[in-house]
Amino acid sequence: MKNLKTDPSVDYRSAPVRDAKLLPVDLEVERKDDGCVYVQSRIPLRDYEANIPADFAKKAEEMGDAAALVKRTAIGTGEWQATSYRELKSNVDAAAQWLLDNAPKGRPLLLMSDNTPSFSVITFAAWSAGIPVCPVSMVYGALGGDFGRLKHVISKIKPGIIFTENTKAAASALDALDLGDAVIVTGEPDGLEKPAVAYRDILNTEPTDAVTQSINALKATDTAAYMLTSGSTGLPKLVVITFDNLAANSAQCMQTVGEAAGWDDVMLDWLPWHHAAGAFVMRAVLLEGGTLYIDDGKPTPALFKESLRNLREIPVSYYNNVPLGYGMLADAIEADPELSKTFYSRMRLMLYGGAGLSQPVYDRIQQAAVRETGHRIMFTSGYGATETVSAFMLIHFETDDVGIGLPTPGSKIKLVPQGDRYELRVKGPNVTAGYLDEPEKTASAFDEEGYYITGDLAVFHDEDRPEKGLAFAGRAVEEFKLSSGGWVYGGALRDKLLKALAPDVMDVVLCDENRPYLALLLWTNREVSPESLRDRLRAFNETQRGGASRIVRALVLTDPPDPNAHEMSDKGTVNRRAVIDRRSADVDRLFAEKPDEEIIIVE
Repeated sequence: MKNLKTDPSVDYRSAPVRDAKLLPVDLEVERKDDGCVYVQSRIPLRDYEANIPADFAKKAEEMGDAAALVKRTAIGTGEWQATSYRELKSNVDAAAQWLLDNAPKGRPLLLMSDNTPSFSVITFAAWSAGIPVCPVSMVYGALGGDFGRLKHVISKIKPGIIFTENTKAAASALDALDLGDAVIVTGEPDGLEKPAVAYRDILNTEPTDAVTQSINALKATDTAAYMLTSGSTGLPKLVVITFDNLAANSAQCMQTVGEAAGWDDVMLDWLPWHHAAGAFVMRAVLLEGGTLYIDDGKPTPALFKESLRNLREIPVSYYNNVPLGYGMLADAIEADPELSKTFYSRMRLMLYGGAGLSQPVYDRIQQAAVRETGHRIMFTSGYGATETVSAFMLIHFETDDVGIGLPTPGSKIKLVPQGDRYELRVKGPNVTAGYLDEPEKTASAFDEEGYYITGDLAVFHDEDRPEKGLAFAGRAVEEFKLSSGGWVYGGALRDKLLKALAPDVMDVVLCDENRPYLALLLWTNREVSPESLRDRLRAFNETQRGGASRIVRALVLTDPPDPNAHEMSDKGTVNRRAVIDRRSADVDRLFAEKPDEEIIIVE
């Protein structure tokens, strides 16, 4: 009998899936005469507590001295340092009292910080004091120039308090910008030209009964946060998120995959907390009584070594990353038996989000799992948007098909026909009511039935068996025309190219609108010859119909996407438009009448 763990000829799909307790699939599907399809779970959304600060207070009392957040003292060399639930709650109450005493009434708190315990403290303290938070990336304060995005956010929310623990990284922006009468709270006030309050000083504030009274007065409909959209097509919009939105989405995800994911267990995660998905992880762990190890790595060539270092030390039952990170993880696991052993020792559930995971990467992760354990690991996807808090669709059924799953309890999706695909729309308690002070954009974001228009496209894996879930089929904003008039379906074509070029190619950018043919900028994971890439692109072209999906020229980029220039988001996804705009000279080389020697001529 062939051994699943040692015989490479055995298809991993024949291995059983390691036990993962998930929500059953029980769908209600309604098909209309106009071709629209409405899909929802028949299982009702469970009850939830919308008063998040009150919920955290109960959990902190229960957990006491158990570790809540654990972070290394330094990247590369630092040791783990824990913050207990008792300490975290004490600091939250002190900061909340300081905010009640000093924060201007009715104005939000701008939070510019990396993932640190102070981020959690200030977030829960602001909520306890009835103050909405607006978290932004530290990149906003480090870009230089006129700090346009940060200036935009400040002008929109007019913060009463600005918090940043890392004074050095934020100093140039804070000193340069007009902050009005906002009070700055920071780690090292002496590092600023403007007056500021030391973070350590606000933690010395003695809390009073006013903190508890403020928490008890919170309403589900109160604004908890202003979350920023990616801003890939311009300045970011500010999404209004209520406590009810946050709590409802947490309940949806917990009910669907929470028992398998185990947010009450040990977590290791790098996703930035100023983004929807990362904020969910931080919030869910603290409300469920788990321990979150903060991973200072990222899926970039410079920082992924830190993630691997942490994964070698901390075995977890749940792992969350973007597709780019999974590609890098597959390379590392195949090269490092010790990493593979630790990574799969407790693993029950892996989640990918941010974009579609390529089937070859999925296959490699599962093949390694079977070699290590004799089992496949349950893979799920989390599909959502900033406007929906985080995921409102999840794979919660066994499948080896890459997809975006089915709606969670409480969410109802509307699929509007777009040729052979559907435009995806959603309604539910987790969905925002709109954008801050932008009534026209808010109105255009919802259809006549009140469904939020995601702008993303999807297809059923099997139109006759909707319980098999949906697959991502592209983004409307990523589709463009060539000068010939042919449409390039960018999202779907990019996914096909990544599958065809795996495992050598890390990511690709399709170029470009109103050009005579389709060309490609790409980054490789390893050294690969131009001739090999040319031959594989030619083989890819033979599988495609029409000039709008055939690659004519390509160029390998040697410097990685630059997060500081918004070429890569903090979630590890590539911003196509930013890459094309910043590297316009390289794009011009692709379309030059006489291409230089670095250009790969495919056709």
